[in-house]
Amino acid sequence: MRRGAVLALLVAAVALPIRAQAVASDTTGRSAEAGPPTGDEVGGVEVRQAVQHDVSGPLRDAKVASPSAANMKERPLRPLPPIGGPVADGAVQPESTSQVAATTVQGFDGLGLGKYGFTVRYAPPDTVGAVGETQYVQWVNDQFAVFSKTTGAIVATFPKAGNAPWAGFGGGCETNNDGDPIVQYDKLAQRWVLTQFSVSTTPYLQCVAVSTSPDATGSYNRYAFSYGNTQFNDYPKLGVWPDGYYVSYNIFNNGATWAGAKVCALDRASMLTGASATQQCFQLSTSYGGLLPSDVDGTTPPPSGSPNYFLNFGTNRLNLWKFQVDFGTPTNTRLIGPTAVSGVAAFAPACGGGGNCVPQPGTSQKLDSLGDRLMYRLAYRNRAGAESLVVNHSVSVGKNSRSQTTSVRWYQIGVSASGTSSVLQQGTLSAADGTSRWMGSIAQDKVGNIALGYSASSSSVYPSVRFTGRVPSDTAGTMQAEIVAKAGNGSQLQNLSRWGDYSAMTVDPVDDCTFWYTSEYMAANGTFNWNTWINSFKLPGCA
Repeated sequence: MRRGAVLALLVAAVALPIRAQAVASDTTGRSAEAGPPTGDEVGGVEVRQAVQHDVSGPLRDAKVASPSAANMKERPLRPLPPIGGPVADGAVQPESTSQVAATTVQGFDGLGLGKYGFTVRYAPPDTVGAVGETQYVQWVNDQFAVFSKTTGAIVATFPKAGNAPWAGFGGGCETNNDGDPIVQYDKLAQRWVLTQFSVSTTPYLQCVAVSTSPDATGSYNRYAFSYGNTQFNDYPKLGVWPDGYYVSYNIFNNGATWAGAKVCALDRASMLTGASATQQCFQLSTSYGGLLPSDVDGTTPPPSGSPNYFLNFGTNRLNLWKFQVDFGTPTNTRLIGPTAVSGVAAFAPACGGGGNCVPQPGTSQKLDSLGDRLMYRLAYRNRAGAESLVVNHSVSVGKNSRSQTTSVRWYQIGVSASGTSSVLQQGTLSAADGTSRWMGSIAQDKVGNIALGYSASSSSVYPSVRFTGRVPSDTAGTMQAEIVAKAGNGSQLQNLSRWGDYSAMTVDPVDDCTFWYTSEYMAANGTFNWNTWINSFKLPGCA
C-alpha cells in the first residue's frame, strides 16, 4: 500500500470542508480557468499535462534491477477519518445451507513465497489482477506476472519488477518501484492499463502505461502524472470509462498530514494513441476519503455522456459523486455531489472503523480489517439499459463492540435515467459460524449473476481464500453458501497485522461469464511469507 521507507502516520482530526474558487496551473506553467466548485472540493478543477510520455519497447524484453531480498518492510497504514459507530447491522442474511453451484475453470498459485522465483519483500501484497483475451495479469508488491488463461502457466520472462513497464522512461517512474499497483483490462478498447505510484522521491507521481494491443507482453504508451512536491497520492484506484481513466487517491500533504481525497480523470482517448495527455482533478475536503471510481464491466458502455460515478461510505450511508469531464473545454468539467444513495441499511464499520480485530489460529496477533473504506472495485454494468453498480466493504456483526466478528456488506445500486441512485439489494454475509470474512471484491456477469470473493479467518480457521455468489432468482439480499477456493495452512505472526489491502474480482471479456478472483493466503506460519491464489469460475445460467 505504501513504500516501505515512508513513515507510519497518525492522522489529524476531521476538518470542515473548505470552499474556494481556484485557478489551476499545469506543470508547463500554463493556467487553466477552473470551473466553480460543485461539491465538497477545496477548489475548482485542476488541469495538468502529463510531465512525461513515450512509447516503450516490448514489455517481455524489459529489464530493471530488483531490490535486495533483505529489504523486508511492512507498509504502514494511513488511516482515514473515523466513520460511524457501533450499531446493529440492518442487513445480515440468514446462514445459507445451499452451496453456490459454481463451475471451477482454473485454480493456480499466483506470486508469493517460493513461487516462480518470487521473493516476499513487503507486506501486505496489495493483490490485484485482471483478465484479458488470452492472458491473466497479476500484480503484487513489488512484481507482476502474465499467465495463460487456458493453462495457468506463467509466460516466459516473467515475473518482472513493478517498475519494468517504465524501463528507460527516466525519472521516478523508472527509478522507484513503490507499489500500490492496479492492473485493468480496458474491455472497450482491448488494452491493458498498468499503474503504480512513485513516492520515494518528489515530485509525487502516478505512473500509467496503456498497451498498444491486447497482448500484455507487448509495447505500451507510458505516462507520468505529477501531484507536485506536497501531495502524496496514496492508495490509487483506477476505473475505466468511455471518456477517461478515472483515478481516486487519499492525499497526505508531505506524506504526513491528511488532506482529503483527490479524484482525477485522465485523457483516455489520447493515451490510447500515445499522444500528449492531460489530467483533470478535484481535491475534496478532509471530510472525505476512500473514494472508488466506477469501472465498466462488459462491452455495453454507459449511455453517451454519462458521468463517471465515485462512491465512498459515511455513517450509515453511501455517498455518490458524478464526475463530468470535458477535455476540450475544462471550464465545462464538473464534480457534482456528494448525494446519499437511498435505502442503505445501518452498519458498523469493521474493527470500529479500521484496525486489527480479525483472529487467527494459535496466536494473539490480529489481522487488519481495513474497515475504513470501500473495497476495490466499484463495478458498473449496463444490462440492456438497466444500469447498476456493485461494491462491498467490511463491517462488524453481533454485539456493538470492536471485538465482534467481521463480515462483508455488499450492495447492488441502481442508477436511473435521471441519474438518481438507490439500493436495489444489499446484504451482510452471515457470521453465525464465528468466522471473520473481509477484504472482498465483487462483480456481476452479463446475465446478472453476482460473485463475491474475500478472505476468511478465525481462531480455528487459517487465513484462506473463499467466494460466494447468487443468481437473479435468489431472494434479494442473499448470497448462497461459500466455496473455499484455497484453504490456508498458517497464521501471520510477529506483530505483522497488515493483510491484503485489496483483492480483485474481474469478469472475462471473451464470454462475459467467467469470474476471475485473486487474493492472499498463508501457506504456513510466519512473517513476510504470504502467498496468493488465482481462481476462475462460472455461475449457473451464463453461457
